[in-house]
Amino acid sequence: MAYVPPHLRHAKDAEKPSPKPELLVPQFQRSLNFGSPSRSNVGRRKGHNQPSSQAGKIEYGNDAIYRWFAAGSPGDGQFPSSAGLETISLKSFEQRSAEPPLILVLDPHVAQDVKESDGDVRKSPWEYVAENVQEDLLSSFQNVRKARESQELEGKPTLVVRFGKILFRGRSLTNVEAVERKSVSETTLRQMKRSLYTNVPVAFIQHVTSEAVPKIGLDFAEEKELYHIKLSDSMRPDSTITCKCRVMEDCKKLQLHKIELNQVRHLVFDVSCLDKKLDLRLMLYTKEALTDLTDDEEHCIRNLINSAVLNSEVKGGLRWPLGTETSGGRFTVVGVWHTNAKIFRSSSIRLKVRHADRFDFRTSVGEVSREVSLKMTEICLELLKQNHQVDLVTTMLEDNLRLIWECFLDCDCSFE
Repeated sequence: MAYVPPHLRHAKDAEKPSPKPELLVPQFQRSLNFGSPSRSNVGRRKGHNQPSSQAGKIEYGNDAIYRWFAAGSPGDGQFPSSAGLETISLKSFEQRSAEPPLILVLDPHVAQDVKESDGDVRKSPWEYVAENVQEDLLSSFQNVRKARESQELEGKPTLVVRFGKILFRGRSLTNVEAVERKSVSETTLRQMKRSLYTNVPVAFIQHVTSEAVPKIGLDFAEEKELYHIKLSDSMRPDSTITCKCRVMEDCKKLQLHKIELNQVRHLVFDVSCLDKKLDLRLMLYTKEALTDLTDDEEHCIRNLINSAVLNSEVKGGLRWPLGTETSGGRFTVVGVWHTNAKIFRSSSIRLKVRHADRFDFRTSVGEVSREVSLKMTEICLELLKQNHQVDLVTTMLEDNLRLIWECFLDCDCSFE
C-alpha cells in the first residue's frame, strides 16, 4: 500500500471534526527558534554533541553575533519616538503561531518628512547600516578564518542580504491597541523575539526582475529547479543533512547533485527599514559539503533518494512509499523543498529570485514562498585575503547597501 502523506489523507469518519489549528501550534513551536541563539545551539559543529536530536534547528558558530537595529529614521540614527508596533495579517505565519505577528512602523507624517529630507546633511541609511555592521563583520570573518585554518570549521563563507519583513513577538496587544499603533522603545524591541518573514509580495518580485536587474546591469546566469531532501542522522543529532537533487527528465527520477550539512551562522544583523516597505537581514554563514561519506552511508542516502516519488499534488513535490522514508536505521526524511530559482549576477554580486514549496514531515506543516536574496561575492573574496584592505571593504559595503536602498527597496509593495 502506497504511503499517503498526512495532508492528503481522508478521514475514515466523515463526521469526525478535523483537529483545530491551535492544537497543532505547540508542537510546531517547539521546533522553532525565533529569538537570539541560546547556549544549547551555539557551539562547534565537530565535537558538539546533544543528548537528543537537534536536527532542523538553526545552528550558530562560536562567538556568533546576532543583532537588530532600525535604519531610515530622521536624526542620524536616533530611534524615533514616533515609531511603534502594529499587527500584520500573515496567514502562513499565523498557522504556526498563537499570536498575530507585529511589525515596526513609522508615523506616516514622519515617514514623509524622512523622504523629503533625503537631500539634506542627514546621514544616509546605507552609511548608517555600514557603520553599525562593519566592525562586527570584520570580527566575525576573522573568527571564521581562524576556525577554517585550525580545521574546526569547513565550508566557504558567504555574505548575503535577504529581503522580507522583521516580525516581533512577545508582547500581547489588546483589541484596541491592535487597531491603533502602539509606541515602543528601542530597548523593548531588542528584548523581543523576532524572525525574518521572507515570503515577499509579488509586486516586489516584479520590481526586482523588471526594474532593479536592468538598472544595476546584472546578467541572467541560469535557471535551476532543485529538490532539497532534508534528512536527520542519528549519528549527527545536532545537524540536518540536505541532499540537493535534480530531475532526470528522461525517467522522471531524482539525480543526486550535492550533499551538505545545514548552514552555520556567524553574523546576523536584522535591519528594520523605517522609511521602506521591506526590511533586511545581513548574514554571514558557512556551509559544509559532505564529501567523506562511507560507502554504506552513501548507499543508505541514495536509497532514500531513489525511493522518492515525484508528485506535484503534495506539498514539497515528493512523497515516499510506506516504509521507505527511513534507511539503514539511521537516516530519516524530515522535510523536502521544491525550488525554482533564477540567478542574475555581476562581478560583485549574485542575485537569486526563488519560488520555494516546503513541507516538514515532523510537524505536517507546509508553505509556499517567494524569496529574494543577494550575495555580496566581491566583499567575501576581499575578506578571504590575508592582507585585506579595510577601507576597500568599507567602500564595497557602502556601495552595495546604497544599491540595495536605491534599486531594491524603492518599491511600493504590501505584505497584507
